[in-house]
Amino acid sequence: MIRGSAIHSVEDARQIAKRRLPWMVFDYIDGAAGRETGAARDRAALDQITLRPLILRDVSQRSLATTLFGAPAQRPFGIAPMAMCNLAAPGADLMLARLAARYEIPHGISTIATTPMEELIEAAEGHAWFQLYFSGDGSGTFKLVERAKDAGFETLVLTADVPELGRRSRELRHGFKIPFRLGPRQMIDFALHPRWSLTTLRAGRPDMANFHKPGFRFDRRESRGRATWDTLARLRDVWPGKLVVKGVLDLSDATRLQAAGVDAIQVSTHGARQLEAAPAAISTLAEFRAALGPDFPLFYDSGLRGGEDVLKALVTGADFTFFGRALLYGIAAAGEDGLQQVWDALTAELSTAMALTGVTDLSKVRSQ
Repeated sequence: MIRGSAIHSVEDARQIAKRRLPWMVFDYIDGAAGRETGAARDRAALDQITLRPLILRDVSQRSLATTLFGAPAQRPFGIAPMAMCNLAAPGADLMLARLAARYEIPHGISTIATTPMEELIEAAEGHAWFQLYFSGDGSGTFKLVERAKDAGFETLVLTADVPELGRRSRELRHGFKIPFRLGPRQMIDFALHPRWSLTTLRAGRPDMANFHKPGFRFDRRESRGRATWDTLARLRDVWPGKLVVKGVLDLSDATRLQAAGVDAIQVSTHGARQLEAAPAAISTLAEFRAALGPDFPLFYDSGLRGGEDVLKALVTGADFTFFGRALLYGIAAAGEDGLQQVWDALTAELSTAMALTGVTDLSKVRSQ
């Protein structure tokens, strides 16, 4: 049996998290759209990419550092924006923020975070990006933009691939709602997982902390389908910092975004949680890179489960990558120590893969 003190991979952490979390919570974190063939497609496409071993190179000194929008980052991977992180464990949002501060990597703060954005950017020592959902008529959305600006965020991430929520069968079967609506099935589920239930009860029910302030409201059922290219243009006009658009899989969208003045594109299937039939995200990277040019910032998430996956994405055309649920598995498995163990495993896997493929400098990875 894997113990919380012996997490050697993301899958180790996932197996522990599966035992410790209520089924409803685990399936919310772990699940994907429909029959989850999209998640399998993302994973299979990454598995099909191979890395060529090279020998007799001096790889004794390797650097995992990179730059992101001109600033140093100690790793080529950061924290993807994730909703309701404190479901994994009380204080999960802050654990992620502290990790971001230690390694100078971006922590994506979700619109639906369980800790206020102001508290998280402070804990992350400024290494935080605010992720934005457009919803309703947009009035609340642009109020959040102004609030993020006032809080000191310099990078805004517009998640554009959620005009409607994807249908996730596991969530539907469990009756998962935000905020929770507890019935007999959910109460039994929580009772069978007392460690999680008691710690969560003591800390207070996780909810959408960015909407505690008067004048801010969020309805998960409210349509996000009214965003258009005019919305993007308005956002570009009012946001003075870096603007990233996340959830891009079509080349014509990518080239139009570049022409519209966004600062980076994040290739993503939303962790396969939206359109089940979407192409594998990794399969679009090389085409995007060729069309957008060598210098346009191109980020990647979806399906990543290890350090070798990071190197595959970088070789294929990404400048930077993001992990999501993989980090929540670590938190659910063993709290902040579990998060650090997963992070260390990802670091060791990437460093080893670099050594075995003759890579010493990530800035030259696409030319090696």
